[in-house]
Amino acid sequence: TDTSTDTSTTGGERREFTCNYLFMCSGYYSYKAGHTPEFAGIEQFQGTVVHPQQWPEDLDYAGRRVVVVGSGATAMTLIPAIAKTAAHVTMLQRSPTYVAAGPDKDVIANTLRKVLPAKAAYAVTRKKNIALQQFIYGQSRTKPARMKANLIKRVRKALGPDYDVATHFTPTYNPWDQRLCLVPNGDLFDAINSGRASVVTDHIDTFTPTGIRLQSGEELAADIVVTATGLELVTLGEMRFVVDGEPVDFAQTWTYKGFAYSGVPNLASSFGYINASWTLRADLTCEYVCRLLNHMATTGTVQCTPRLRPEDAGMPERPWIDGFTAGYMQREMHRFPRQGDHEPWINPQSYTRDKKMFRTSALEDGAMQFTSARMPVAHTG
Repeated sequence: TDTSTDTSTTGGERREFTCNYLFMCSGYYSYKAGHTPEFAGIEQFQGTVVHPQQWPEDLDYAGRRVVVVGSGATAMTLIPAIAKTAAHVTMLQRSPTYVAAGPDKDVIANTLRKVLPAKAAYAVTRKKNIALQQFIYGQSRTKPARMKANLIKRVRKALGPDYDVATHFTPTYNPWDQRLCLVPNGDLFDAINSGRASVVTDHIDTFTPTGIRLQSGEELAADIVVTATGLELVTLGEMRFVVDGEPVDFAQTWTYKGFAYSGVPNLASSFGYINASWTLRADLTCEYVCRLLNHMATTGTVQCTPRLRPEDAGMPERPWIDGFTAGYMQREMHRFPRQGDHEPWINPQSYTRDKKMFRTSALEDGAMQFTSARMPVAHTG
């Protein structure tokens, strides 16, 4: 297609926007609501239940007993902040998460800025951070037992020899099978050591009028329960796509380099890394889209569509994000496109591979097909 039409409703008014190329930068989770499991007895709880995605501005937790359900990045961030004024905060988790403490200021970067021009200092710092992240992730994949032992050792050092690290901070999976949580300056550990926060590892049996009863029989008294239980992953901003009158089911498409979709013309979407800085991949995607649009302008073509080549027939199917067991991914991965086992039908989640694939690979690769004729119009809504 050389045109796309987006229909939206604002204040009851229906509006249409037409473009020649659509680049979706709508994020990856639903803005309507976060993920909340079915909790038995929640209707009888007499306190306040809050999901972080619908956090009320007037929520007052000072002097209150707060239970945060969940142990992901959101919970790790909330607990030290709430613990400053709450009577007590309990992090209730079904199973532990890998947690590492790190400084919120980059000493090397700050030093470089004192001796180098700002642009040079930024470039060196960026390369250093990328290399460090890739090294840590690589070690987690190739030497998981060693990385696990190192992470657990650091937690023991932060919490002391008497803390039950085995129960509360030792996951059953390997590092980076799910995301690793970084707590700035060890603030979560400080809150625990001060007694203002605690961790309970158990399963919820039911909510009660005054708190949560666990399967172990223990009851956690609570005035406020924060359900930091995750987000709902969505494809392309929960918009409907129609090409030539036919709805697009993205689960039936193949991903092209992790940013486009087989059979869907003039469409790109930005999705970052689950194992590195999100913007690293967003930057590469933007660079490639610019290459693509400049190429179309130079060649006088109006449509680019990824299509399977004869040699791509029968390639093995893999999930769009492979080898990552986080619940919010597993719940929705069946809605996402498939990836194959060779370029360009892959989403490698590797900055090294993506740099080559986005910056230096040929635009005319036989899979991305360019045409100058006007084709069916794509609609979204």
